[in-house]
Amino acid sequence: MMYRTTGDKRFLERVNYIVDELKKLQDTDRQGYIGAFPKGKKILTKEVSKGNIRSKGFDLNGIWVPFYTEHKMMAGLRDAYRQCGNKVALEVEKRFADWLEGIVSGLNEEQVQIMLRCEHGGIAETLADLYADTKNERYLKMSKIFYQKAILDPLKAGTDILPGKHCNTNIPKLIGLSRIYELTGDTTDRKAAVFFWNTVVNHHSYVTGGNGNKEYFGPADKLRDRLGEGTTESCNVYNMLKLTEHIFEWDASVKAADFYERALFNHILSTQNPENGRVTYNLSLEMGGYKVFQDPFEFTCCIGTGMENHSKYGKNIFYHNDNELFVFQFIASELSWKEKGMTVVQKTKYPEEQGTTLEFRCETPVKLIVQVRYPSWALNGIFVRINGNNMYVHQKPGSFVAVERTWKSGDKLEVKIPFSLRLEPMPDDSNRVAIMYGPLVLAGDLGPVKDSILKDAMYVPVIMTENRNPSAWMKPVEGKTSTFITVNVGRPRDIIMKPFYSTYDRRYSVYWDLFNESAWKAKEAEYKAEKKK
Repeated sequence: MMYRTTGDKRFLERVNYIVDELKKLQDTDRQGYIGAFPKGKKILTKEVSKGNIRSKGFDLNGIWVPFYTEHKMMAGLRDAYRQCGNKVALEVEKRFADWLEGIVSGLNEEQVQIMLRCEHGGIAETLADLYADTKNERYLKMSKIFYQKAILDPLKAGTDILPGKHCNTNIPKLIGLSRIYELTGDTTDRKAAVFFWNTVVNHHSYVTGGNGNKEYFGPADKLRDRLGEGTTESCNVYNMLKLTEHIFEWDASVKAADFYERALFNHILSTQNPENGRVTYNLSLEMGGYKVFQDPFEFTCCIGTGMENHSKYGKNIFYHNDNELFVFQFIASELSWKEKGMTVVQKTKYPEEQGTTLEFRCETPVKLIVQVRYPSWALNGIFVRINGNNMYVHQKPGSFVAVERTWKSGDKLEVKIPFSLRLEPMPDDSNRVAIMYGPLVLAGDLGPVKDSILKDAMYVPVIMTENRNPSAWMKPVEGKTSTFITVNVGRPRDIIMKPFYSTYDRRYSVYWDLFNESAWKAKEAEYKAEKKK
């Protein structure tokens, strides 16, 4: 993905080198095995394939999540083939899949379901993709083996069985179902994916678009007391964005596009240290917490997907069908649409700029509907100009604005989307709130990580106000983009608020407790004791 993003040949050389080395290992093994586990081949061949299965949440016969890891291997080979044109990668992937077939194809239904109690990642997705790349029905059949009835059957029935479940064990299962639906047309698979997506987004997600505490889902709409250093694992958001791609492709939902933006700018962009490139495993939402950036040589799942996250900002900016171009995200970019003989250049500094401009270059005039996202958060409207002329917009927030015309070289489409301040409360406590500015979550700066003020039991200020309109008690900080300070409402002090993605090496809070004077008198002692604890 970095090669496709940058064109830097060094990335291509590294991809080709890795594929060649994997082929050498595979040729040495002769049977196609390239799993990287101590005694892995022996255990999978001699025990698992024979139905001798001892499965726990992350352990299969003493091996740590083998199918999860093999999915990552296959996904890398798939991408080497698709993104970099490496045909050897496809052959290595096929041989490895053939070896895996020998492990799982002889198991009966009961044995398979026991095996699937161990986290198996997105292996159904990669096997479905392998079928798409080879047209070999065996791989599609094998992808359907990795169907865990205990999780997926209730989701197909519209039952939220997520509380208490490990988040990132389950999200990839729905990505796999989504891919199988696209290849087979089984609408029950799509139904499960849509229900899962809606359930996670609407009932299990924080203001950043992240989900989970200490890697697990809690009760639906019960998030107030699930704030800590272990909130919102980055792998979860990585996979929810993958699932969102499928959801959007099915029906061009603005809701999906808005969620993608929320999670991309407030979680993914927030997980990388801009000075050294290190990334976070869990993105802490603890009140008074801070970001912990990992040493890249202490490898974890969120370092792996964490590197991939920042390679693909260009991946989902535009979508299209035959006669429509959807502006899915506002990110500076250049789109070359060869079939139309058209180039579209998106010029913007968004989200530091409140809008974007599209410039068109066409070999010949092109009749096309450009669908501009009108975000649901855009409470102050959207303003569209074509070649300097204002366009009347009759749509409401949470829709697409259709701009239909025959586009010519030199045409310019300007979009302005004014940001505004608003509160976003916890679903189970209207007085525990986050502060949003347009699409951005604002984090309050609470000082350096080792600041002595944190010894005070009240190190996280509360906000004292009767007014739930933050514009009434926040003013911009001069010379700082999207940065504000509270005015005479912070206790014991006012707070500077800035975008969460620009906050690092500082303590912060994303959520705040709102009080009026009478409520504070009733809760002050309890609140101080809770903070001290």
